[in-house]
Amino acid sequence: MKKIKKESVLIIDFGSQYTQLIARRVREQNVYSEVLSPLVSIDMIKSKSPKAIILSGGPASVFNDDAPAFDKNILNINIPILGICYGLHLLVHHNGGIVECTGEGEYGVATLKINKPEGVTNNMSSSSEVWMSHMDQVTLIPKNWEVIAHSSNNIVAALANNDHTRIATQFHPEVSHTEEGDILLNNFLFNISKCEKNWTASNFIQEKIENLKNTVKNENILVGVSGGVDSTVVACLMNKIAGEKCFAVLIDHGLMRKDEAKNCVKALKKGLGINIHLYDESELFFSRLKGVIDPEEKRKIIGDQFIKSFDRIALESGSYKFLGQGTLYPDIIESGISTGNIAHVIKSHHNVGGLPDEMSFELIEPLKDLFKDEVRSVGKKLGIPTELILRHPFPGPGLGVRIIGEITRERVSILQNADSIFLDILKEADEYHNIWQAFAVLIPIKTVGVMGDKRTYENLISVRAVTSIDGMTADWYRMPTDLLSMISNKIVNNVKGVNRVVYDITSKPPGTIEWE
Repeated sequence: MKKIKKESVLIIDFGSQYTQLIARRVREQNVYSEVLSPLVSIDMIKSKSPKAIILSGGPASVFNDDAPAFDKNILNINIPILGICYGLHLLVHHNGGIVECTGEGEYGVATLKINKPEGVTNNMSSSSEVWMSHMDQVTLIPKNWEVIAHSSNNIVAALANNDHTRIATQFHPEVSHTEEGDILLNNFLFNISKCEKNWTASNFIQEKIENLKNTVKNENILVGVSGGVDSTVVACLMNKIAGEKCFAVLIDHGLMRKDEAKNCVKALKKGLGINIHLYDESELFFSRLKGVIDPEEKRKIIGDQFIKSFDRIALESGSYKFLGQGTLYPDIIESGISTGNIAHVIKSHHNVGGLPDEMSFELIEPLKDLFKDEVRSVGKKLGIPTELILRHPFPGPGLGVRIIGEITRERVSILQNADSIFLDILKEADEYHNIWQAFAVLIPIKTVGVMGDKRTYENLISVRAVTSIDGMTADWYRMPTDLLSMISNKIVNNVKGVNRVVYDITSKPPGTIEWE
């Protein structure tokens, strides 16, 4: 990865909810981007040879004592820097300007008025809508800087130094609400920073295979396969590198979708020629999960048992030095794993934050730099069938994080049947590929109903469908009401133990996509 990571864009995260979106917007232009903690040193940044730096937004104020600590030498580095929101305040404050809390903040959509359509604002309209989210504002412009845009509230919306090597926006160009944010980012990436478009699926595969061959050499590799897109792509990559020395293992923990284990093995073995083997470990998982209701504890138990099962299977099957996993970049960020380890833990992913401290394997995570849509692009280049690549994401802990409360075989069976009906209807109605992720959730609540003139007191199922690009943010899918009616009727009439279905209309944020 060293070649295509060189001349990248580094994003320093000061706590903005949009930081991952900045990274995605850069990568959409085929430029590699990487998110770093404010604790990163100037030496570390120089070692990465970036073409540019972006300073994210954040909730702090630059003049407060609790402002995030960071190496201020970064602001003097001899490459272009773009500051967004809090990043603007940092640049202004560092260069002798003044930032104050005047009580006149802006939240939501505002109108941007361009003073000079040149440099970073080249080809932007003189007036367009942008997304604001700030209380502090610039009250004194630094020497040798100029204001290049105001908001409709007459607040400084963008400014730059004389040679446009330091640019700052009060608005968020990375969010979709900013109409011409992509134009501004393109100007910064290509006209100012002179980035090259070298971050592609083909380049990734070529370099990743070369690097992995040097790492793995002649060693045997154990690959964990879950049936999802990520682990399928990892298995294909490792199969290309190691062939028969790649031993793919699908552990059926009893928490997979209906018939998924056998269907996955069939597709990977016959369709892709992968050396894959199925192990039913469900008794071990159910035994360890008995009585457990805390979602983080569930995730850690499932992650721990995965590794224990892999350890035993590896000993039984041969000698394996490496364990390949389908960890993605969002998994790492949400699990609080970052430079400096200061990211807030949203949830532990079983293949990141849920791993035990001591393992007998060396982990190989070839997709850990990628977002989900990038993984799909890599999968297509590898020749994986479309029906496998375009499957909705499925969490490593499986239905264990879609069953709220205790996990039992009976409750898993209820959810598997409801989920299967839900997904089948979406596919039959040609709605499945309009949705990023759809699934059912079993809620530990029973409700009163009437079926066959008899009173029932049965389980509640929630169905959820969201749209997204990379899973970092998501919006609930506007499902046609006639389809919702069909889904509800078929689940209630065909799944024993369910008498009520509800639809989740929560976006991310404030919710997460999964319930646990």
